[in-house]
Amino acid sequence: MNFSTRPVEASDDVLLFDLYSSTREFEMAQVPWTMGQKVSFLRMQFAAQASSYAASHPGASHEMICVDGKAVGRIYWDRSPETLDILDITIARECRNRGLGSCLLERLISEADGAGIPLRIYIEHFNPSASLFRRLGFRPVATEGFRQLYVRKAGYGKAGGTEAFRRCG
Repeated sequence: MNFSTRPVEASDDVLLFDLYSSTREFEMAQVPWTMGQKVSFLRMQFAAQASSYAASHPGASHEMICVDGKAVGRIYWDRSPETLDILDITIARECRNRGLGSCLLERLISEADGAGIPLRIYIEHFNPSASLFRRLGFRPVATEGFRQLYVRKAGYGKAGGTEAFRRCG
């Protein structure tokens, strides 16, 4: 697997909306709305999320995750002198469970460890990726409604080292 990241571009809007929508599929299956109502709701929520990220993390990096040159996901993160915050990481369903998330996280762990700062992410209670974060040394430290704040302290164990970087491309 050869993966890379690149800055989000305006031409990524359709894929970004599709990725966002994929994270809400279970929820949308529970409501008795028409497809048009669901799409309208998702567009509104997608715009609200973008506005929220821009307001709370104006200097955040917004990157597309690419495998063999094809965009298959997104990762948004923000580094301050005190923390490295992962705002969002979404990988297309067909590319999940192949080690891509681990590779991305190991790179961020290396950056946070090098700076001596903790790495943080909010994870919804029902998100199966929580087990990946726990394996990589993240621990839940606070609950806020339907999500938990997971933190990985700088230098906590080994994320995967240089072997992980070779494996990830």
